[in-house]
Amino acid sequence: MTDIKYSINKHIGTLSESAKGWKKELNLISWNDREPKYDIREWSPEREKMGKGVTLSKEEIIALRDLLNGLEL
Repeated sequence: MTDIKYSINKHIGTLSESAKGWKKELNLISWNDREPKYDIREWSPEREKMGKGVTLSKEEIIALRDLLNGLEL
């Protein structure tokens, strides 16, 4: 299995935290030395493990922001 290389360029914020300490975060991450993208996923307390997530380009995060701004919550 190929190792995935990543670098968290900027921690933007934490969305939630589970009882076991895992945090769902929004970060700007470079995957395999590529251009950084916005990433939402869960991380273990020491960031030694990660859960499945979603990675978004700048254009996609702008579209998501616009969709969320249109919601009546």
